[in-house]
Amino acid sequence: MNIIETPIKDLFVFEPKIWKDSRGYFYESFSQRVFDQANIDVNFVQDNQSFSQRGTLRGLHAQANPFAQGKLVRVIQGSVVDVAVDIRKNSATYGQHFAVELSGENHKQLWVPPGFLHGFLTLEDNTIFTYKVTNYYDKDSEIGVMWNDPTLNINWASYLDPSNFLLSDKDLVLDDFASLKSPF
Repeated sequence: MNIIETPIKDLFVFEPKIWKDSRGYFYESFSQRVFDQANIDVNFVQDNQSFSQRGTLRGLHAQANPFAQGKLVRVIQGSVVDVAVDIRKNSATYGQHFAVELSGENHKQLWVPPGFLHGFLTLEDNTIFTYKVTNYYDKDSEIGVMWNDPTLNINWASYLDPSNFLLSDKDLVLDDFASLKSPF
C-alpha cells in the first residue's frame, strides 16, 4: 500500500496495491502494519456505511473528546469528493482543508485523524461510502460547521452545482467556522 502525505500534517491518503485478473480484483483495504509504518496509533471500534444519491453532501462534522473519532474513509461503489478541515487550534494549518476524490474505481482511502471536520459530496448515484472509526458515536459530542462557509473556501461547485445539493436538516443549520470553539 502506498502512503501519500498531504499538505496537512497527520492527514494521509492510502493507495492500495490492486491485484487484477480475469475474475476481477483483490486488495487489502486495511492493514495494521501499514498504519504502524506511518506511525499512526489506531484502534478501530466500528465500521459504518452510507448509501447516497448524486449531489448528497454530508458534513462538515466531528466529535469532541472524549468521543473524538479518527476515520479511515473509502468508497465501495460510485465516487465522492472527500474533505477534511484541520481544527486543531495549535496547528500551522488550522482552518485549512484537503480534498480528494475517492471512488470504487481508484480504491483510494483517506485517514482523517481526530481534530478534523469531515464531509463528502457524492458525485454519482448509488454511491456506497464506508468508514472505520476509532470511537463510538455520541450525539452530545457532535460539532460541525456549515458546508459552504466562505472562510473555508471549499470549492464544492467545481464538482457539482450547489443548487442541486441534498443536505440533511441538521447540516442546513450548522454554524459558521468563526463560531466554532474547537475542542482540539
